[in-house]
Amino acid sequence: MKHDNISASVALEKLKQGNIAYINSAVGAGDISPERRMYTSEHGQKPYAVVVSCSDSRVIPESIFSAGIGDLFVIRVAGNVIDSTQLGSIEYATKHLGCKLVVVLGHTGCGAVTAAVNENGGYVKFITDEIKHAIGDEHDTVKASVLNVKQSVAKIQQLLNNADFVTMGALYHTDSGVVDFEL
Repeated sequence: MKHDNISASVALEKLKQGNIAYINSAVGAGDISPERRMYTSEHGQKPYAVVVSCSDSRVIPESIFSAGIGDLFVIRVAGNVIDSTQLGSIEYATKHLGCKLVVVLGHTGCGAVTAAVNENGGYVKFITDEIKHAIGDEHDTVKASVLNVKQSVAKIQQLLNNADFVTMGALYHTDSGVVDFEL
């Protein structure tokens, strides 16, 4: 499926419809066929949206949105935090691949958010310090996850200030599979 120059609103509707298909499915619905692999190999990728999500093994954007090969430009990092590497990836996807929608996808039961609430050390501190900055003294992990998403959205909007794409946050509920775009 070709996704050249689709608007952010059309991309958002595709994500919402894909999530509905996911919630009601027992198996994945995205096109991962040999034909799709060959097409994208020969013609390149034309993703319709960028999804910045957590590395959590339960959070699989391609499945959550019933997307196939070449449909989404996915950036995964624990806690869906934003630093220069993620910003560079977003910039590439929006400027060079033409994505008009960037979604920061947080989730319930996020271990990185829980670690930030509990003040963990080690290398994970690079992530938890960023999350702690976003959540302040919030101890409810769902509310903290939403605050963390909002911080990442704000950072993208501030540092990649660009009218050519829309940035929004969403929260994936690991129990139901539902994605809440109304944060």
